[in-house]
Amino acid sequence: MSGPYGYPAQPGPPGFGYPAPQTRPSGATAVIAALLGLVAAVAAGYLPIYFFLELPSGFSIGDLPGLVLTALGLYLLAALFLLVGALSAFFRSVAGAVLLVLGSLMVIAAVLTEPLAFNGSYGLYFRVQFEFETFVAIVRVVMFAVAPFTLIFAIIPPTLRYLRWRPAPAQPYRPQNQLPGW
Repeated sequence: MSGPYGYPAQPGPPGFGYPAPQTRPSGATAVIAALLGLVAAVAAGYLPIYFFLELPSGFSIGDLPGLVLTALGLYLLAALFLLVGALSAFFRSVAGAVLLVLGSLMVIAAVLTEPLAFNGSYGLYFRVQFEFETFVAIVRVVMFAVAPFTLIFAIIPPTLRYLRWRPAPAQPYRPQNQLPGW
């Protein structure tokens, strides 16, 4: 639109007219991070529960070595962080992404601690897991695969952009040729 004499039209005083339309960022990466976080939370929570249920009669948790308790505690805490983080990400909270990152890092730390706690050999531990002979091994492999992807999807810029985005409040309609208070 042009003004008189072919010059471009000048914008009116601030606050008049329609605000520029805002484009809403895609939430695909945030939803993927939250779904992967739920899968990782179930896997990380299943492992300590299975281990506690399989303790022999007369054996208490206090009898376990410190590294075993550390690994199991990391799994439980990671499951809690991943679950709350995934639910928070579904409700578009930046704290959800932070909790997903922390939970994923705890899973990675627990995975690196667990071989030292039980047999001391990473090669033997991972070879047994990747033979897929038991359901627990399958759960562990799923967790090994899902936790790093949860971490990646939680920290990439499109996820954070979507979680931070808030629509601008609606401006009241005022015709272009009217001044306020008239």
